[in-house]
Amino acid sequence: MHIPFTKPYAAGNELTYVRQVICGDRWAGDGTFSQRCQEWLRGMLNSVEVLLTHSCTAALEMATILCGLEGGDEVIQPSFTHPSTANAVVLRGATPVFVDVRADTLNLDERLIERAITERTKGIIAVHYAGVGCEMDAIIDVARRHDLWVIEDAAQGILSRYKERYLGTLGDVGALSFHETKNVTSGEGGAILINNPRHVARAEVIREMGTNRARFLRGEVDEYVWVDMGSSYLPSEIVAALLLAQLEEIRSLTSRRKEIWRRYHQGLQDLELAGLLKRPFIPANCDHNGHLYYLMMPDQNARSRLIAGLGAREISAHFHFMPLHAAPAGRRFGRAHDRLPVTERAGECLVRLPIWIGIEAHLDRIIAEVTAIVRGSATAAT
Repeated sequence: MHIPFTKPYAAGNELTYVRQVICGDRWAGDGTFSQRCQEWLRGMLNSVEVLLTHSCTAALEMATILCGLEGGDEVIQPSFTHPSTANAVVLRGATPVFVDVRADTLNLDERLIERAITERTKGIIAVHYAGVGCEMDAIIDVARRHDLWVIEDAAQGILSRYKERYLGTLGDVGALSFHETKNVTSGEGGAILINNPRHVARAEVIREMGTNRARFLRGEVDEYVWVDMGSSYLPSEIVAALLLAQLEEIRSLTSRRKEIWRRYHQGLQDLELAGLLKRPFIPANCDHNGHLYYLMMPDQNARSRLIAGLGAREISAHFHFMPLHAAPAGRRFGRAHDRLPVTERAGECLVRLPIWIGIEAHLDRIIAEVTAIVRGSATAAT
């Protein structure tokens, strides 16, 4: 039986809610289901405001507009991330400045940020890799001392916490993803978390193509006009209906993913003790969400052998981000601050194992196959 890398899971009420939308009179965004999702997220995460978007990419683009990013500015961020993190900066005419990540969590190395700051630096984007929180206290401290804003790319971090606070709620603005690969999904989708009250009114305008449509619909103004820059960032009500069904079951879904993560971690412990690979590290001040499980192999050849070996056994496993600073667009639009050896090693050596609700029955097989391939490769190498 083929085991896919990822697989969406229907939590229960998806068809019921989508049917309600189809039978109703509003399919466009910001209807009843959108409002219910936003209220749910505000209450759960304790953010000042939450607005659904059609993707996390859209939320990041909104965030850079809200923070006033302009041409010629610089933003410090990791290179080991999705291109969307950098595109949100590039689309404003600014420059992403890539800083290395920590070897333990693969998150932005907070110890390297200050030396990358120049007179052009306007902000920091912290990416919470694998749903594990960056060292936000240190990052926010640097930002405050240098009058910089902080955006949290928490695409992978729904319901993860750093020191008891949910990821995405610690900086000025946060961004979540509800893509098919995420813990809760609406196929595509995202949300922007507004944590600075001064951004709330403008966020509504930017999200609605630069108009005051939201205020007009609430009866707060008499005219519906173009008042600022913006774009169409709303998801449809069908997307929101899918998302609400998932949010209603988020604690159960997160618990199940964390149990899958735990079983991988326990089952592959002996390989790490034998020095054949490294497992993920979770800091004591973080509560992760079981979003993904990865292994750091000794080198690129070992990673390729593991991925190919699992593929031959009909188990899908993948590498992850190609470092942005080494990509054609990264060299064109951004720049690396100093060398990025940890980032480059992650790009060459990291392999992600399949993780999705329902994979539980296959975990023993996957763990056994990983163990056999890794030990077999180590024996052949010696």
